[in-house]
Amino acid sequence: MGEVTVEQNDELVMKLLHYFITEQGYNPIVLHGAKNEIWLENIDASYGIVRINTGYIHNKEQLDFDLFKTKNILGKIKKKMMAMHMNVLSFYLNMGENVSFENGENSVANVTCIQLTKIDDLNEHPLLLEAFPNITKKTNYKEKGMDLFIKLTREINKKSEEDAMKAEQVFRMKKPVITYLLIAMNIFVFLCMYLFGNGSQDPFTLLSFGANYGDLVRAGEYYRLFTCAFLHIGVLHLFVNMYSLYVIGPQIESFLGKVKFLIVYLFSALSGSLLSICFTDGVSAGASGALFGLLGSLLYFGYHYRIYLGSVMKSQIIPIIILNLMMGFFIGGIDNAAHIGGLIGGALITMALGVKYKSTLFEKINGWILTAIFLGFLIYVGFVGL
Repeated sequence: MGEVTVEQNDELVMKLLHYFITEQGYNPIVLHGAKNEIWLENIDASYGIVRINTGYIHNKEQLDFDLFKTKNILGKIKKKMMAMHMNVLSFYLNMGENVSFENGENSVANVTCIQLTKIDDLNEHPLLLEAFPNITKKTNYKEKGMDLFIKLTREINKKSEEDAMKAEQVFRMKKPVITYLLIAMNIFVFLCMYLFGNGSQDPFTLLSFGANYGDLVRAGEYYRLFTCAFLHIGVLHLFVNMYSLYVIGPQIESFLGKVKFLIVYLFSALSGSLLSICFTDGVSAGASGALFGLLGSLLYFGYHYRIYLGSVMKSQIIPIIILNLMMGFFIGGIDNAAHIGGLIGGALITMALGVKYKSTLFEKINGWILTAIFLGFLIYVGFVGL
């Protein structure tokens, strides 16, 4: 098997690119310094990475070095995408006569290597056909030569443009109407506690305005599970929570949309309040449960879009969550149960509502089931006890 021609390589590359991009939803990965190779990602597929190597591999030593390099690059991609495990499908289109894989395939540390010289060779690889059963059918074209290149290029460009438009729709910042409305409502209620009560730190005023108190909730005053999220104990408490909402609210409202954002906020407040009455005997108030719910929602959203947000999640979002939970465990007066309840509730309700262009119907159904189980568990523990 000698070195294949440029024309053969080009046709193979175009057919593989067309299949994985237009049929399987893969997207190109930009790697600086990578020559004669193309990397594609689809983090939800059985093979998260597809690699196409067109460089000439002339001996085993060069192949071993290529595998070593592939594993190093994979490690960097896994860190960026926050993936513990990721399989790679690596195509070699130009290998010398003295180097080959046993049975045409070789798996090394989650890297499945396949040697191809022509598109018909796809039929000789059981692992490939198991993962992509329609690949031979979808890479068989009537067009030849320049007509084929034009067709494949046009369809790849069209798919890339569609994906770019979807990403732009999701990540384009929209006016955060609900966020500003929630901030205004919290400030308005805070002022009313001074105008019509004895201030935000007076227990009787807090209770009369709807603070969370387990005995009263169990007695039938269920509205407190929601109203407590709009009350704050002191100016500092209000400022910290409203500033947090001002920072993270617009992002999540923009990502999810106004209706989903409001549902996540209110459900997180509810789940935080329910877990609070399971562990807290005193009066509690504040938007912290709802805010942690937004962080949980952002975690779930970011997981689906971790190709864009993976680095931000690792460096900012996850550390903020951990730091605030740790503070709740070591500093008195913080209702950490509300934080944890809101965090879990926010993630689950976002799973149920779905992430645009990412969530499947199966995932959303599972989300509603898990949300119902979690809510039922909180109600049982909060009102009946274990």
